[in-house]
Amino acid sequence: MTAKTSILQITYSNELLSGQEIHVSSNCLPVKALCFEPAGHSFHEVALKLSGCFVEENKNVEDNNGSLPEDKEPVYVPSSDSYSSKSKKKSGDGASRQDHYALLGLGNLRYLATDEQIRKSYRETALKHHPDKQAALLLLEETEAAKQSKKDEIENRFKAIQEAYEVLIDPVKRRIFDSTDEFDDELPTDCAPQDFYKVFGPAFLRNGRWSVTQPAPLLGDENTPLDDVELFYDFWYGFKSWREFPHDDEFDLEEAESRDEKRWMERQNAKLSEKARKEEYARIRSLVDNAYKRDPRVLKRKELLKAEKQKKKEAKFMAKKLQEEEAARAAEEERVKKEEAEKQAAEAAAHQKKIKEKEKKLLRKERSRLRTISSDVVTQRLLNLSHDDVENLCMSLDMLKLQNLCDDMETQEDCVQAELLKKALISLDPSGKDFTSSYSQQNGTVKVNGSVPKQKKEKPWEKEEIELLRKGIQKYPKGTSRRWEVISEYIGTHRPVDEILKATKTVLMQKPDSTKAFDSFLEKRKPTQPIASPLTTKEENNTEAVKVSTNLSQNTDEVVENGVNLDQDEWSVVQVTALIQALKTFPKEANQRWERVAAAVPGKTVNQCKKQFTLLKDKFKTKKK
Repeated sequence: MTAKTSILQITYSNELLSGQEIHVSSNCLPVKALCFEPAGHSFHEVALKLSGCFVEENKNVEDNNGSLPEDKEPVYVPSSDSYSSKSKKKSGDGASRQDHYALLGLGNLRYLATDEQIRKSYRETALKHHPDKQAALLLLEETEAAKQSKKDEIENRFKAIQEAYEVLIDPVKRRIFDSTDEFDDELPTDCAPQDFYKVFGPAFLRNGRWSVTQPAPLLGDENTPLDDVELFYDFWYGFKSWREFPHDDEFDLEEAESRDEKRWMERQNAKLSEKARKEEYARIRSLVDNAYKRDPRVLKRKELLKAEKQKKKEAKFMAKKLQEEEAARAAEEERVKKEEAEKQAAEAAAHQKKIKEKEKKLLRKERSRLRTISSDVVTQRLLNLSHDDVENLCMSLDMLKLQNLCDDMETQEDCVQAELLKKALISLDPSGKDFTSSYSQQNGTVKVNGSVPKQKKEKPWEKEEIELLRKGIQKYPKGTSRRWEVISEYIGTHRPVDEILKATKTVLMQKPDSTKAFDSFLEKRKPTQPIASPLTTKEENNTEAVKVSTNLSQNTDEVVENGVNLDQDEWSVVQVTALIQALKTFPKEANQRWERVAAAVPGKTVNQCKKQFTLLKDKFKTKKK
């Protein structure tokens, strides 16, 4: 554009005429103008044109098939690239796809703009692009159609500004618009360790805009404390997004013909939104997982924890090893001590055994010496001394006394030796002053002063007692508590324990007499049972049993009246009656019959009941004959 030199109302610098860039700087803050006056290049251009200063230039421009260049602000026409790569709801209306932030002059702030900034920018933009303020532009158009087109363009632009303000000032609409705003959904997957903060830091910063909690924590750097790192990952693992996900296939609720159809549309739209929301959370989770796996701070902490755990494990292993070694050493010491104690005990036992064997050997030697010395005295029967007296001395005196006695007798004559032997015998029994020993060849009893010591008479053992003793020894083996007392109670004849012990060594050890073998065989032989006639009946058997029982009762009465002593113990009428009743109650086939019978008879044992029954049975047979 060139100006005529004849008109010098307005002057321009060479920079403006040549179209060069102008850089303006100031050391003060901009001051808002309170009064707006018509000024600027556009105003002066229109003024000059109306004055006829650009007629020639306009013709030249028309010849070049061009129109007069107008210094107008460009109209923002958004492209499809302004939307996210994800499927968003887009309508065919161009107004719904306009950049509201750019229309209000907030393109540099966008979702960070506050409500106050939006209101302020709207007032300024609306005042600037109001149709009344743009009326001067209609004068530049020559035809009515162009003027009408220009008027519609100005009105549409103003309506777009109003629509942008309505969308951005409403929280719900603004959230939907921000959700469909241009955004990079790509996430880093791998990087070098030294480039971790450069690669993942911007990704977290970029995705932090969707967080409900603001401000979202940043990734930080290698100097960030571990507590802050933990809080950072806790926040992002529990990330909550406010992002909306409009879909092309969503249903318009205003098109619903009924309430049920509207609810169905809402459910379908909710399903689509939920699916998109799950994908968004999976995307954020993958970002956090990738960062957590490659974070040098986390890896370093894991290495420290691993090393500390390994150190504790090794310390525990070493403590356990030391404990086992200490236990093994203590066990070895205990074993060595035990072996030494056992060795010493064995040596002491062997030494003691040698001493005892030596003493026994010396004792046998002295006994043999005494027998040799006293052989002449015993042969001559001096002072009625016999071999039994010498043997009694040999078994009664200890080694020292035997040695002293042999030393005294060795050089003496036979009479002196007999006196020494007599003194030794008297020393064994101080009560017998006038001692004359004479041993009976039959039973070996010693008469002292012409009197024979009384011996307690033992009750002879009967066959049944011997059999019960033999069974009791088998029934109650070694190890049974109070074995011999139990066997004595089992026999039931009130034998003392001493007699039972003696009987085990004498009676049970006796061999059976071969001359009485046939008699014992006859006693043990069972009588032959007669063959029952087929004509006998059960009733006859029952009558016989009743007769036998009645006869037994009568016999018992007679036996008691006659004063027959069936056993050492006496049987009263009550005991006999109880025995007969018990025999009827418990037949032969009953288990443990005699134990039950003995329990029913007061004051009697099993053997006593058996003997009484045998006696009654024999008495009944003799009476029947």
